Amino acid sequence: MKIKKDSLQTPKGTRDLIGRELLIWKRVTGICEEISSYYGFEEIRTPHFEHSELFSASLGETSDVVEKQMYSFRTRGGDSLVLRPEATVPIVRAYFEQGMQSLPQPVLLYENGSFFRHEAPQKGRYREFGQFDLEVLGEDLAVAEATVIRVFWLILKELGIEASLELNTMGDKECRPVWRKELTTYYRKHQEKLCKDCKRRFKENPIRLLDCKEQDCQAFKAKAPQMLEYVCDECKTHFKEVLEFMDALEIPYRLNQSLVRGFDYYTRTVFEFVADIKTVKEDGIEETKSLAVAAGGRYDNLGQVLAGKDLPGAGGGIGLDRVVSILSDGMDSEKFDQFVKAEKPKVFLIQLGIAAKRKTLGLMEDFRKAKIPLAQSLSKDSIRGQLRLAAKLGVAYSLIMGQKEALEGSVIIRDMDSGMQETLPISRAIERLRIKIK
Repeated sequence: MKIKKDSLQTPKGTRDLIGRELLIWKRVTGICEEISSYYGFEEIRTPHFEHSELFSASLGETSDVVEKQMYSFRTRGGDSLVLRPEATVPIVRAYFEQGMQSLPQPVLLYENGSFFRHEAPQKGRYREFGQFDLEVLGEDLAVAEATVIRVFWLILKELGIEASLELNTMGDKECRPVWRKELTTYYRKHQEKLCKDCKRRFKENPIRLLDCKEQDCQAFKAKAPQMLEYVCDECKTHFKEVLEFMDALEIPYRLNQSLVRGFDYYTRTVFEFVADIKTVKEDGIEETKSLAVAAGGRYDNLGQVLAGKDLPGAGGGIGLDRVVSILSDGMDSEKFDQFVKAEKPKVFLIQLGIAAKRKTLGLMEDFRKAKIPLAQSLSKDSIRGQLRLAAKLGVAYSLIMGQKEALEGSVIIRDMDSGMQETLPISRAIERLRIKIK
C-alpha cells in the first residue's frame, strides 16, 4: 500500500520536538522537577488513556473539554476510553486505587507528561500538549494552595518569566448556588447579546459565562455579580488564609473576581499566573498579550465524585508549550547556551582511515568517562575538512588518529592556536588533555 503524502506530516495540532526547542523543554522540566522535589513532591506517571466516565462525571458534562475536546474511542473489547485531557482526575483516581489513604497525609505528587484536547491549534497551544502538574492530596487547610502557588512562583522566577498571580474564590456547594442564581438573573437581561457559546453556557452552566474570552462579552462580565459578595463565612475565612499566606511569602497578587475554572470539580480557591508577552504583528506594530502560563485551585468534592470518599485537595499545572515558546522567543544564542547549560566541546577527534574510525569508537567512551567534552565527524575522511570543522567549533585541541596511530595505540594532540603537535599513547593523551583544558 502506498502511503499518502500527507501521512508524512504530523497530525494537526501536534509537532516534533527537536534541537533547540527540545533542549529548552528538557531544561524547563528539569527545573520544575528539581524545585518540586525539594518541596516534598514525588513523581507519579499515570496512563495516557483512562475510562471516559472519569472525566464526564468530574469535569462536568457541559464543560468544553467533555463536550467538544476529548479524544474518545472504544476498544475491541467494548471499553469506552479517552486520551487524558488533564492531570488531576487521573492522579486522584490513582490515589484511591493505589491505597494512598494509608500514607501520611497530605500526599504531594507531581506529573510531567502529554495531555490531549481537540481544540483550535495556535502558537503555544497544541492538541497534544505538555503540562507539569502538582497536586496536594488530603489537606483541607489553605497551606495546600499556598504550597502549590509557592512552587509555581519559584519555578517561573527561576525560568526568568515575569508573571502576575491572580486569585479568586468560587465558594462551595453551600454558598455557590446563591451566587449562581444572581448570576443567572443578571445575564438573563443580556442573553440576546451574548456570543454563541455563552448562550449555550447560560442554559447549561452560568458560572462558565465568566470564563468567556470573546471581546463582545467582556463588558457584561465586568458588571456581573461577584462571588465574594455571596461567599459564606467558612469560605471567606479560608480565602483570607490563602491571602495571608501570600503576604507572608511575599508573593504579590491581584484579586480577579471574574476568574473561574472551567471544570465542575473546583471549589473555593482558584488561581492563575498571567504573563504579559510583547509580540510584533506582520504590520510591524507591537502588541502585548496576557497569557496564562499556570493555573489551578482547590477541589474538595472530587474524591466524593470519583470514589464516594472525602478527599480535600489542591493543585494546578504549568503549560509547558507556552512557557517554552515564551522562553525560546526571548533567547539569543548566548542566553540559550547559558539557559540549557550547553557544554561546548573542548576537543575534536579526527580519524583518518577505516582502522582509525574503528579505534576511535572505543576511544570516545574513554573521553566520556574522563568527562572531556568531545566532537567528531565520522563521515569526513580528509584531514583538511576535519581541521576546518574543528576550527569552526572553536575547540582548543584536536586529536588526530591515522592508520599508523591506530596500529600503535597512540594519538597526535594538536594545539589549534599554535599548530604545535605531540604524539602520545592514548592513555597518556587523555590525562594530558584533562590537565590542558582545566
